Amino acid sequence: MIVLAIDCSASLCAACIYDTSANRELDRSVLDLGKGHAEHLIGVIDAALAAAGKTYADLGAIAVAVGPGSFTGIRVAVSAARGFALALGIPAIGVNTLEALAMEARAEAGAGTVMAVLGGTAGNAPATVQTAVYDEFGHEVYAPSIMGAGEAAELALRSGAALAGTAARAVADLSEGRLAIALESATADIATYARIASAKGASGGKPSPLYLREPDAKPQAGFVLPRREE
Repeated sequence: MIVLAIDCSASLCAACIYDTSANRELDRSVLDLGKGHAEHLIGVIDAALAAAGKTYADLGAIAVAVGPGSFTGIRVAVSAARGFALALGIPAIGVNTLEALAMEARAEAGAGTVMAVLGGTAGNAPATVQTAVYDEFGHEVYAPSIMGAGEAAELALRSGAALAGTAARAVADLSEGRLAIALESATADIATYARIASAKGASGGKPSPLYLREPDAKPQAGFVLPRREE
């Protein structure tokens, strides 16, 4: 089966074409945008298909990163995946960013149990993190949730977990050197999403965004005009 995987959960707008029967990636297209995923996603998908020598008619499933991550990017990717799935009559399979980071940490760094932790920016340690723990087989040990960075460090120590994600260093610093860092990325490689989706199959429901925190953008009530009384 040919799988299209897409990820807009962080700064990247990424797509790859994956052949499950051969267990290999055929080709990919990746742009580092920061913003503007909606304007570029279709072009990125078209470029990946063209590079792989495939068309939309060849696709058997869509894999999509559902977050946590960028609110706008996640909405763009999930909406596109569901739209393509409906139009093509194929399943869309959601993969959360935390499980993808954990899988990549196991594959790239040889980690066993992994705590994926997202939050903060370079040089800015987060007060809270978005986290989940997965064992050496990829099974969920601690479900995706939001907690204090100190709590996350304690949970990682109890679980014997290595750390992966943007908040990995901040959490490791709270452990006095007792926690290992396997990966510090905001998202996993696009092929990782394709592999996880291939293993999951189409047994789940339609993918939905996974949001663990409130959006950074807030309504600006000061600009709201008062209602006029008749």
